[in-house]
Amino acid sequence: MKKTVKVVAAIIENAQSEILCALRSPDMALPNLWEFPGGKVEANEDIFSALQREILEELSCTIETDRLFHEHTHEYETFIIELICITCRIVEGEPIPKEHSKLIWLKRENLDSLKWAPADLPAVGTLINQPTQKGL
Repeated sequence: MKKTVKVVAAIIENAQSEILCALRSPDMALPNLWEFPGGKVEANEDIFSALQREILEELSCTIETDRLFHEHTHEYETFIIELICITCRIVEGEPIPKEHSKLIWLKRENLDSLKWAPADLPAVGTLINQPTQKGL
């Protein structure tokens, strides 16, 4: 039986209505694919606290979480990921890639120009088809 991993991901929109996208490094699983930044939820941790911790660790900035945006379960060859995307905004600092190869800001209509990790694709589709609004 495959292990299920609960993962939170940040949908961060800036003042120019661009979404933060992170390129997985060649050393990571699923190398050189784009994703929304975030990580695993640890035992006894709520999803919002987990995302705040992960973004601080991965991007060296502080976020304020807003709401659950999208949930999707995706089965990879060796594990199952339960991906929980949460809208949020940066309240302190500028994102710096510590684990990722690159970070870029993209308008939602251009998100499909990137090669995304399969688990992130449903959220990408929802973002592209949703009109831009303050706070998503």
